[in-house]
Amino acid sequence: MIEYIKLEMRRTLRDASFVIFGIGMPVLMYLLFTNIGGSGNGDDWKVQSMIGMAAYGALGAALGVGTGVASDKSIGWLRQLRIAPLAPAKVVTGRAISGSVTVLPGILAVFLAGALVDGVRLDAWQWAALTLLLWLGALPFTMLGLGNGYRLSAQATGVVNVACLMGLAILGGLWFPVTAFPGWLRRIAEYTPTHRFADLGWSTSRGHAPGVATIALMAAWLVVFGSYAVVSYRRSARTV
Repeated sequence: MIEYIKLEMRRTLRDASFVIFGIGMPVLMYLLFTNIGGSGNGDDWKVQSMIGMAAYGALGAALGVGTGVASDKSIGWLRQLRIAPLAPAKVVTGRAISGSVTVLPGILAVFLAGALVDGVRLDAWQWAALTLLLWLGALPFTMLGLGNGYRLSAQATGVVNVACLMGLAILGGLWFPVTAFPGWLRRIAEYTPTHRFADLGWSTSRGHAPGVATIALMAAWLVVFGSYAVVSYRRSARTV
């Protein structure tokens, strides 16, 4: 399993598009938002934006796992897995674990930009907790990406994943605070998985644990997206 994870990491990091859009883009957007658009908003905005952009990078990497699955499907890899004595839930879980490792580079790159360029200062335990929570919290989105990859063609997966990335990032308040939204849109945003995902980090930056509502909603979204991935895998096994 460890060697498989290393292999997936090397494949991902050799992908120029992942390095540019999965790591470079969140860092660039964070620096633009905090040094141009929000330069006068103080340290709180830098911390909030840093966590939002780290969550955005993690979201993009998690959804990108599904693009790789769609490519594997097109070359017949799923047919080989169907022959192996593995239950669908184990296949999906194994791919999610290996894929989740690729989430870390984007998170760490934005945190480094915040600390080294913008001078964000947090306690050591907060940096560690932020990294761990955003890493683990990205698992529902990995499941969503896997579901898209198992269900759709390689071309369609790329388009749908981009739509999910942009829509969930904006609606969840990863780019701009939801307090700037109209009231009706803010109430919707508070139930989105991306808003609760980022709230794992925002709560930690304020020095306390995430609320029960955030944990419960993230668990519910994990069940929803995980079920979607398993059902999509079973459907692809019947059609591929």
